[in-house]
Amino acid sequence: MRLSVDSLRRVVKRDLAIEFVPQQLTSFGGLELLRRYVQRLALAARLRRACAALGGDYSGASLGLLILALLYAGARRLEHLQYLAGDPLVTRFCGLAQVPTPRTVSNWLQRFTQAHLRPLVQLNHDLVTEAIARLKLPRLTIDVDGTVIRTGATVAWAFRGFNPHHRKDPSYYPLVAHLAQTGHILRLKNRPGNVHDSKQAVAFLRELIESLRQRLGRALPLEFRMDAAFCQRDVFRLLAARRCAYAIKVGYWSWLPLKALAATRQRWEPLAPDVAGFMTDLAIPQWNLQLRVMLYRKHVQHETPKNFQLDLFTPNDGHFEYYAVATNMALGLPALYAFVCGRGVQEKTFGELKGEFALDVVPTRHYGANSAWQQLSILAHNIARSFQLDTLATPKPRSRKRTYAYVLRSMRTLRFLLIARAGRLTRIDGRNVLRLAANPATEQLYTKVAHALAV
Repeated sequence: MRLSVDSLRRVVKRDLAIEFVPQQLTSFGGLELLRRYVQRLALAARLRRACAALGGDYSGASLGLLILALLYAGARRLEHLQYLAGDPLVTRFCGLAQVPTPRTVSNWLQRFTQAHLRPLVQLNHDLVTEAIARLKLPRLTIDVDGTVIRTGATVAWAFRGFNPHHRKDPSYYPLVAHLAQTGHILRLKNRPGNVHDSKQAVAFLRELIESLRQRLGRALPLEFRMDAAFCQRDVFRLLAARRCAYAIKVGYWSWLPLKALAATRQRWEPLAPDVAGFMTDLAIPQWNLQLRVMLYRKHVQHETPKNFQLDLFTPNDGHFEYYAVATNMALGLPALYAFVCGRGVQEKTFGELKGEFALDVVPTRHYGANSAWQQLSILAHNIARSFQLDTLATPKPRSRKRTYAYVLRSMRTLRFLLIARAGRLTRIDGRNVLRLAANPATEQLYTKVAHALAV
């Protein structure tokens, strides 16, 4: 049927009156599905035990879940709590009849000390290892790196450090262990911004390896990928003693003969388009170490700081960037190069942590409070990943880069598809019912998730 042009228009004569009245309306209908999942994990009871030493009128479980709900709703700061206070599903998610003020939550965070943080760190680790155990992964590929979090000038333990884009800004520099197959954060340790990337790395790795093997068994292979900042004698010795596989970039330092090895090399094996390399042994007498090293070069169109001239009489064949990777893995050159390239997937997770889970937010001037906020941020991230793995995720084909083993949606997509759904909480036949607008795609998605959670 053909419509007339006049039927396509609508006359708007005046502004709508806006009134605010008490109603059981929610903007985050999907929080009910996440609430069912965290209930299945017994997260409230575990948070209560982890935060028992903090005290206060509000329990640690309720305030911890409130911060998780804040992050899942897309808010980034404690001040945003006042805009979620009237949402019935937010209060239902955290088990509160009344949402506390931002000042109350800030004061609670400021009670955290390093001793109080340890149970929260352990809770994060336990939840991730339980998810890994359910997946029965054949190996764990762990990327370890630091990430910069800018702070204000008066924040405790924030100093100028490694921040190439904002050199004068004080910052934190937390050390992060990222699981490549699932995107979980295995462990995070906050540090001042003026430390070297490898500061406290040996103790961090030792604790991580021991805790993983206690929970998952010593037969499960562990393999680590790290950049040149972790090319340290103690790191190599620890990984070798613990029988862990590794691929660690080696810096082109003046006291290492890497330039000479590259200069004398006649034949470079093709690894990828515009990339060639070879394998060699590298003796480091200063460390009393013998390393197996892959040297590779990448053809680029312009000269960069990573270029160097090997021989002035060599015909000009363009510009190359040179890299070296120390490894104890029994992989061929192309497979090892692909494995090293897979380390970049952690940057995507770091970006999501900062953009969607407010890891880069500094809520107070208190070091312990800011460290607790970071732990709650990665807790929200890890639960969202585990939620997808148990409900929506599907396996991906295996890749030589050893990155994500499952198809996982970003938090932005998950929030759009599942969480940010307007609804009305009504009472029918003596029970509460959440009513959402009729939409076939949303109904199908909710039914699929609810069925997976009921199994």
